[in-house]
Amino acid sequence: MRPDVLNPLFAETEALKGVGPQLMKPLKKLGLTRVVDLLFHLPTGFVDRKRVARLDEDDVGRTITVPLTAVDYRQSGGPKAPLRVHAMDAGGDYVSLIYFRNPGWARQQLPLGEARLVSGRLDRYGQELQIVHPDHVVGLDEADQLPEREPIYGLSEGLTNKRLGELARQALGRAPELAEWIEPSLKAKHGWAGWSAALATAHGDPADTAARDRLAYDEIFANQLALSLVRASSRRRKGAPLAGDGSLRGLLKLPYAPTGAQLRSTAEIEGDMAQGVPMLRLLQGDVGSGKTLVALNAMLIAAEAGAQAALLAPTEILARQHFETISRQLAGLPVNVAILTGRDKGKARDSTLMGLADGSIQILIGTHAIFQDAVGYKQLGLVVIDEQHRFGVAQRLLLTAKAERPPHLLAMTATPIPRTLTLTHYGEMDVSRLDEMPPGRQPIETRVLSQERLDEVIDALGRHIGQDKQAYWVCPLVEESEVSDLAAAEERHRVLQLRFGNVVGLVHGRMKGPEKDAVMAAFQRGELKVLVATVVIEVGVDVPNATLMIIEGADRFGLAQLHQLRGRVGRGDQQSVCLLLRGNALSETTRARLALMRETNDGFRIAEEDLRLRGGGELLGTRQSGEAGFRLANAEQVQALAQAATDDARLLVDRDGGLDGPRGQAARLLLYLMERDAAVATLRSG
Repeated sequence: MRPDVLNPLFAETEALKGVGPQLMKPLKKLGLTRVVDLLFHLPTGFVDRKRVARLDEDDVGRTITVPLTAVDYRQSGGPKAPLRVHAMDAGGDYVSLIYFRNPGWARQQLPLGEARLVSGRLDRYGQELQIVHPDHVVGLDEADQLPEREPIYGLSEGLTNKRLGELARQALGRAPELAEWIEPSLKAKHGWAGWSAALATAHGDPADTAARDRLAYDEIFANQLALSLVRASSRRRKGAPLAGDGSLRGLLKLPYAPTGAQLRSTAEIEGDMAQGVPMLRLLQGDVGSGKTLVALNAMLIAAEAGAQAALLAPTEILARQHFETISRQLAGLPVNVAILTGRDKGKARDSTLMGLADGSIQILIGTHAIFQDAVGYKQLGLVVIDEQHRFGVAQRLLLTAKAERPPHLLAMTATPIPRTLTLTHYGEMDVSRLDEMPPGRQPIETRVLSQERLDEVIDALGRHIGQDKQAYWVCPLVEESEVSDLAAAEERHRVLQLRFGNVVGLVHGRMKGPEKDAVMAAFQRGELKVLVATVVIEVGVDVPNATLMIIEGADRFGLAQLHQLRGRVGRGDQQSVCLLLRGNALSETTRARLALMRETNDGFRIAEEDLRLRGGGELLGTRQSGEAGFRLANAEQVQALAQAATDDARLLVDRDGGLDGPRGQAARLLLYLMERDAAVATLRSG
């Protein structure tokens, strides 16, 4: 339950003076529905207002504050025409104050013959000095109302910067003094102020980087502390040790010798599973690095120890792909593998449920259907989650709750994650990395071509499928609209189908599951030679014969997204090619991004560069569900402060008594303040 001292911050925004239904509309668009949201909606920049006694040509282009006297109003073209207020400074020089709206209000603010303090950007239009829509007009005796440095906030239509600043000041008035949660020597090292003082400074003087760093640290520290508490809670729980004897793994016949990275990761997992504490491990591996083999070895360890394993995949088609691959690898072994998805009905489903309940099914592969209420296991010892970022914490807990004792958990991701984000998103997990490719995999040749060469690319596509090979064609990101992206894909599909006939298929995010799966299955079988797709859908199906990837509008994609799409080809031993079609108006950043794609196939290097260029809020251009999101900390601050926050959180948990000591009591408030309080619940349940 949230401590009472924080309740004023979690009141609805309507509790503030002057906030009614009309003002709530733009506030809701910005997500500012509570007082705390206003506190954490920090300025995006600032305006320095130069105080001057007279107008000066040298100040053109700057924001100035100057005493002026209105001498004349001019408005031609009707009541809705702009109002020009001719005003004079103390030296007799003139400036026009232009108002495109509210001319009546402007006349009230600037009565003829009376001096006012006017603040706004001074510009020149022809021979005339102008200030268009002055930001502020106050009496000469109200000069203290105009700060020389004014914060600028992110706004939505119907909300002014001045109004949002007033609301932020009201919110600051509700911020209590809180005990310090940062380790004293760390706070002293950075010269950070207390929490409420830093908050006031960040709103009042956005140029003060120390205040913003302090607030960013608070948010990162809360995240890392929450992860540390979850980790500590899981370490206190008793799981079932699973020690395999190698009898099943020894029967595996592999097409290639495992890489050193696969052997190392398998050994780490085997060591974890032999402990009485449930394993909590993340397996990172680039596209094609062989994660499935490592996961299979882990599941066989469970089977050797007399337990069951369940593999959770994010989509039906990926679940069936895993089932076919694993069934093929286990052919002839005394291991019973089954699949369960939402599509399985009737006798087949009933048979699977019975096999899980009596233990005759040792390995289950499926979608979210595998943790439905009707699904029960005799002895679930291991849970493997593929594409970890697609599942939230709640879904993971549902599956682990299927066992009498907490099962071991192995999460896998094909998204190379920079070290900083591994700390902040998966800090409660141990991490294994597959940083080698299996033998026989050739690097994908990547070329960057101008969109003007589209006809040549289509001709090359024709020659490619003429050799009985297959290709993907990913359509450009048009805008932040799935409808627009779909329109682009439908048009490209139409053009390519006119040229090549019905061997061209189309998949997009608005198709129903069975319809999408049917197209993907036809592509897998080779009936379709070209698959046109929008980027919003998962095209992670293993089709070794697809050796050409064409990405249209490649300059609009992020680095990691381009790399993930490129990884759809190069799945077999044939040379694969990725063509990146670009526009002509390229920024230096975009040029660097495309050059790096040409230069390397190393997903981990690309992920680090992508974090630097794009920031840490997103991976692959899609928000990662169930994972940490930061409001106060930007990517650079996360990179700079994550390690210190992680060390400080572990220090609090391991040395300073967790949440029970004096600093821990303050940190408990921080967890509620930053809405990481689910971690407090783990202490009760653990």
